Amino acid sequence: MVRAAEQMETAGGEQRGSEARAAERPGEPGGERRGAGRYAPSPSGDLHLGNFRTAVLAWLFAKHEGREFRMRIDDIDAQRSSEESAKQQLLDLATMGIGYEGRLWRQQECCSEYEKALEALRERGLVYECYCSRKDIAEAVRAPHAAPGAYPGTCRDLGESERAAKRAELAERGRVPALRLRAEVDEWEVRERFAVGANGTGANGGNVSDGSVGGVYRGVVDDMVLRRGGNVPKVSAGGGDAGASAGVNAGADAMGGDAGAGAGADAPGGPVNRDYAYNLAVVVDDALAGVGQVVRGDDLLSSAPRQAYLAHLLGLPPVEYVHVPLVLGPDGKRLAKRDGAVTLRDFPGGAEGMLRWIAESLGEAVDVSAAEAAAARGITPAALLPTFRPELLPREPVIWRPTGTPAD
Repeated sequence: MVRAAEQMETAGGEQRGSEARAAERPGEPGGERRGAGRYAPSPSGDLHLGNFRTAVLAWLFAKHEGREFRMRIDDIDAQRSSEESAKQQLLDLATMGIGYEGRLWRQQECCSEYEKALEALRERGLVYECYCSRKDIAEAVRAPHAAPGAYPGTCRDLGESERAAKRAELAERGRVPALRLRAEVDEWEVRERFAVGANGTGANGGNVSDGSVGGVYRGVVDDMVLRRGGNVPKVSAGGGDAGASAGVNAGADAMGGDAGAGAGADAPGGPVNRDYAYNLAVVVDDALAGVGQVVRGDDLLSSAPRQAYLAHLLGLPPVEYVHVPLVLGPDGKRLAKRDGAVTLRDFPGGAEGMLRWIAESLGEAVDVSAAEAAAARGITPAALLPTFRPELLPREPVIWRPTGTPAD
């Protein structure tokens, strides 16, 4: 990927113009001009049924459209990630018939690229220190006229004397402030394959009825966290990326929240804070790997405009998003291990049983009988591919029940 500092474009201008310029660029090294698909699990435990369903769909979308498929280990949260989990996840995905092209990407190996992107934004005056605690943000968001889910900008326009005082106050407690993006817009549009409803319109202004067409989703953009704060990091300035701690919570990022107390400029010669936020990391990651399509759960839909806007500021090609419904437990809540045999090792029938369940959950988008006939050893993603019709995918959450077939 061309370095972010060399890709900076003027912040102004039409969003459409930026996307047109980006589309004219050659593909990234190792990728196609159109951009690869990808799957990026976090190695904090075993993958479950919902994770595998999304992975199968990401693979099917990519291959259906002639894209390469990338695999990335989202291990930026070093405290919650483990190499054992990463190895098991890759083994389970291979057992499910989900392979990938090119190298295996790891976030912990890309911290230097995150820092380059952060520095490029800082040079343009688009980064500022934030000293807010979670409590401060929560109270400000509850105030009248506050935008739902957006950081209220408490620290955005503080004077230098105020900043110095707050910085010193944090330093006395052994903490550093956070770094936030100085956003220049309140909302942003993204290409979303299944965008429908109040915020989603079809490419020509009408609701999307054909999944092959795609639509537009417009969502909130705020002064998102780029690098977290909290306790002074223990990693020395000369330390390697692999030892860096990066406590990332994608949900907190999306809400403009702060996992620490805020991340600021590193003191010359002092410890380097590598606690990069998920929104920054994932945008850089996708560009590095030449990703052009992101298929993921629809619980992350509200994060897409923030990430797309950040990619625009960094001069990176836009991606197409496909947000698919989640698999829910019998109680209608997000699927969890408490809901029974939802991991590959515990699932009835193992990989074959799980793939059959996933295939049946896709409704008329695949022909299960044809896939069975084509696969000598049971259903595989490759056997589902010839009959895959993404426009027929169910748009409602799928309910997992320990016995029986998928229910919507």
